[in-house]
Amino acid sequence: MEPLLVDVVYFYPRDNAESHHTTKYEVLSGKEPKTTVLRRGQPFNGVVRFTKPFDEDMDLVQLVFTLGDKPQYETTGSMFIRRNVAPNKQTWSAKLVAVQQQNKDVSFEVSSPVTLPIGRWSLRVVTRRKGGDDRRVYNFDQDIYFLYNPWNVDDQTYMEDSKLLQEYVLNDVGKLWVGPVKSTLGKPWVYGQFDAVVLPACMFMLERAGLPHHQRGDPIKMSRAISRIVNSNDDGGVLVGRWDGHYEHGTTPSEWTGSVDILQQYLKTQKVVRYGQCWIFAGVVTTVCRALGLPCRSVSNIVSAHDANRTLTVDKYYTETMEELHYDPNNPDGPDSIWNYHVWNDVWMARPDLPEGFGGWQAIDATPQEISSGMFQCGPASLKAIKQGNIGLGYDVEFMLSSVNADLMRWRTDPDAENGFALVETDNYQIGRMILTKKPYVFDPKGDADRDIITDQYKFPEGTRSERMALMKGVNSSERAKRYYSAIKNLKNDVTFKLHDLETVPVGEQFRVTVDIKNNSNEFRNITASLSAASVFYSGKRAGLIRKVEDIIKIAPGDSEKISILVKGEEYLPKLVEYCNMKISAVAFVQETKQSWADDDDFQVLMPRINIKLNEDLILDQPATAVLSFVNPLASTLTDCEFIVTSSGIAGRTLRRPLPDVKPKAVVSMKMQMQPNKTGSITIVAALKSDKLKDITGAATAEVFEG
Repeated sequence: MEPLLVDVVYFYPRDNAESHHTTKYEVLSGKEPKTTVLRRGQPFNGVVRFTKPFDEDMDLVQLVFTLGDKPQYETTGSMFIRRNVAPNKQTWSAKLVAVQQQNKDVSFEVSSPVTLPIGRWSLRVVTRRKGGDDRRVYNFDQDIYFLYNPWNVDDQTYMEDSKLLQEYVLNDVGKLWVGPVKSTLGKPWVYGQFDAVVLPACMFMLERAGLPHHQRGDPIKMSRAISRIVNSNDDGGVLVGRWDGHYEHGTTPSEWTGSVDILQQYLKTQKVVRYGQCWIFAGVVTTVCRALGLPCRSVSNIVSAHDANRTLTVDKYYTETMEELHYDPNNPDGPDSIWNYHVWNDVWMARPDLPEGFGGWQAIDATPQEISSGMFQCGPASLKAIKQGNIGLGYDVEFMLSSVNADLMRWRTDPDAENGFALVETDNYQIGRMILTKKPYVFDPKGDADRDIITDQYKFPEGTRSERMALMKGVNSSERAKRYYSAIKNLKNDVTFKLHDLETVPVGEQFRVTVDIKNNSNEFRNITASLSAASVFYSGKRAGLIRKVEDIIKIAPGDSEKISILVKGEEYLPKLVEYCNMKISAVAFVQETKQSWADDDDFQVLMPRINIKLNEDLILDQPATAVLSFVNPLASTLTDCEFIVTSSGIAGRTLRRPLPDVKPKAVVSMKMQMQPNKTGSITIVAALKSDKLKDITGAATAEVFEG
């Protein structure tokens, strides 16, 4: 007799999704889903229907799962459907469950290895008769995705507190904290990892990244590859980074409100998307990781160091009279820098490649800053290794340690010093002022009640013995860092200076830069002082000087003086750049003692938020109206205005509506029609595009009910 011919294979996509925690993927919606989304190491059910009855004693039915164009041992799963099969978490198996419908339907249960490489797998069903050589092959023409399984205790991504997976895998809306330390705000972001375009985009990314299929089961290699491929610096990745304010050939970063539009454009055009910045890279990484089943959170480091020469310090250099040098005389590759904030990601996994105790959260960073193993990639770096200063543990722990805990060192040109510079002062408290992520289960569309401070997961409390010992542990493991820290000494300074910090300034209002000076000596002191205010990009790079004053002050013994400048709105408004960050700086030089001092402070000119009001209950698949409004805070007209609204719970996902010009100080309001396409809680994120104002956003949550 001839082998069986397969009529149809079916994997019960929705039923399997319930036990595999994959019900939210849009590819499973509709009457007849054509895609199955599964988690590795978890049994799933299927049925094969033949054109004639199945004879259990004589017919052999073999399932062959493969990954990639050239399957290898690790990317092939081959098994016969048999009764009384005992599943093994390390191997494939297929257990015969039932034979029905005149013996033509064979139900079975498949178990996959818990270490299975993740991705889009293919299936062949091979049939033959026992003892015969003749066979028939049926190619299943639907996609089968296998993902990481953090619910499975044997999976490397397993998270013991499985309730947290509702946030770190299944939540498709979040926050990215941006801004200087005194005005940090959560920017709503639609991750949208369950959108139909995301899994295909992830597969395309991984092919571009060149990560071999057999390595895709390892979350260490996978997360490192993701950190590389989300930026496009060296491998045709997703996003081109740009920080100079010139975005004529792409999308202005502040206009992005979610990841899906970015990934859709990348997949459709198969070209890099312009433009991204750190928080956008981090948002896309969160989307990709959660889509693949890898627990992930976005992390914001407020006042973040970029240590360009691996000294565990951020070094600023000045002339003999304390004029700042905007280059590093000791590093031709570029100066260190301090970003107002920097956003990266943590992913959760065990680390069998490291000593015991270094699993859990691991930092990865997709923003292209430094080369690691020849490419722009960073991590995974164990948070416990970062906190303890174990810079020898892979990957990139040293870079991450400096990002959150480097010391700021100021150097003045000194011809008498051996290396030409004398150490002015060190600041142990400036870097890593606050490290933030979103609280699980909470979303605050109008405020920051969902902010979670996780600084203690990255470092010990600043200034404590444990914090100093951890940093020095890193320093002592680096010959270059030891040379810099050997210069620390106590300087005798008899004049004290204090720069008044600015909290926030509403856009258009004036502000004052003030320094208090106290002469603690018994002699007169002549002090050369300089104050300035500048507009800066959030990366710390100066965009334009707004005002600067210099003065020579003579202070009697024991006396105090002030030096200050007033900066008016009309002076700084024309020079504001995206995100409206400002830097005030002060330097001083005591002529008699050659004492030097410098300090600076970042703050943000505050912009209004978009208010979103929904005028009625939202009903599934029925039109609804949202009213968006905001106030133009400027004394000038806004042109080229547009509202951009994104939600994974509305038809079309992203809606754009042009606005008429907005007059000075005017209130603008617009009604937008949208149609909810899923029940339950949905989040709507809005952004404003205009010629003069950037980074104006708003968010709202709502419940959608069945009709």
